[in-house]
Amino acid sequence: MKKSKFIKSTVILLLGGLITKLLGMVIRIVMSHNLGSVGMGIYMMIMPTFSTFIALSQFGFPVAISKLVAENKYNNKNMVFSSLIIALFINILIIFLLTFSSHFVANNLLHESRTYYGLIAISFVLPFISVSSILRGYFFGKEKMLPHVLSNAIEDITRLILLSLFIPLFLLKGIEFAVMFTVLSNIASELVSILVFFFFLPKNFKINKNDFIINKNIKKVLKISIPTTMSRLIGSFGYFLEPIIITSTLLKIGYSSDFIVSEYGVITGYIMPLILLPSFFTNAISQALIPTISYSYSNNHKTYVKNKIKQAIFISLLIGIPVTIVFTFFPEIPLKIIYNTNLGINYLKVIAPISLLFYIQSPLSSSLQAMGKAKEAMHGTFLSMIIRVSILFIFSHLKIGLWSLIIATGCNMIFTTLYDLKHIKKELR
Repeated sequence: MKKSKFIKSTVILLLGGLITKLLGMVIRIVMSHNLGSVGMGIYMMIMPTFSTFIALSQFGFPVAISKLVAENKYNNKNMVFSSLIIALFINILIIFLLTFSSHFVANNLLHESRTYYGLIAISFVLPFISVSSILRGYFFGKEKMLPHVLSNAIEDITRLILLSLFIPLFLLKGIEFAVMFTVLSNIASELVSILVFFFFLPKNFKINKNDFIINKNIKKVLKISIPTTMSRLIGSFGYFLEPIIITSTLLKIGYSSDFIVSEYGVITGYIMPLILLPSFFTNAISQALIPTISYSYSNNHKTYVKNKIKQAIFISLLIGIPVTIVFTFFPEIPLKIIYNTNLGINYLKVIAPISLLFYIQSPLSSSLQAMGKAKEAMHGTFLSMIIRVSILFIFSHLKIGLWSLIIATGCNMIFTTLYDLKHIKKELR
């Protein structure tokens, strides 16, 4: 039964992932066409901050709820709604923090005043992301993937329409206002996603005031969510430091601000999205793995867990290898077809072969989380962040431009994948 559910869940997530990835590409094309390389550079500069606060606002609840719901031993409603109460309280604190710190971050850390309005916009988006992700975690735990797939598709369509209609209007006010609207468009898309999830809740899922009471169930959630949050915060903090190190170091050794913003926009706006293109496939495998492995591991079915992880790695490589070959030997083709540009060809040639390890990283990481090894995952994230930031800082002083970012990213991919693989083999030995 579990096997058939895993296959069914994977197929649904693959189809849904393909649809949302295509929609995401169209969104990226619309953004890059309207914002240009400078606008994309400004937008991508605030993305590390966005990711950091998303990790904090979610507080690891989606992963924890998905795992515990899959084990089917606890009061699911209480876990979901008590987690929502705590998450919303955390989000209120974040709104105040971002409101008062955005000016400092924009001018003193990012050294780009045009990021200010985008940073302010982030705070208003986070509560909606938190609510939708917690509901998503519940459906993952129940291995009901259709609500997730449908919500993602409707979410992307909503955002695509809004960006197509309103970015040109906000550009009349200035590039910083267009970037601000690009961030704020997530409010509407996440709100639509929340409505879809509520529509798919079971008929017997009647909400009463007792569901909002914070009791001993939340302790089990927090035992998983806290190390998960720390892991994501550590990774996001490293990502947050990325543009700060790049801009401060390269400006210091003589590069112009326009060069830094433009090249950073090429790598983060064109190259990395291409590298992440197969991630719809590996993410689908990873999401389907969590409830399956959580249930099997909690019942000590280690042989089954081993086989599922091997299967996930094999399927991930099956899609990753041909994509890597195209990106390595014919990089101009995907860049021209998707973005109508030849910028970043050399970057793509170098990072593509290393990314083959990245394609199996997601299933490995999800497997560790599903086995309750959130602390081990946190330690790995901390070490990889130290390695990434150190390499980025050192190589940024060597006057090789944004190649320092490519080198740091590649080393991070290698270390994280090997670390996760080592700990999974140790646990299932």
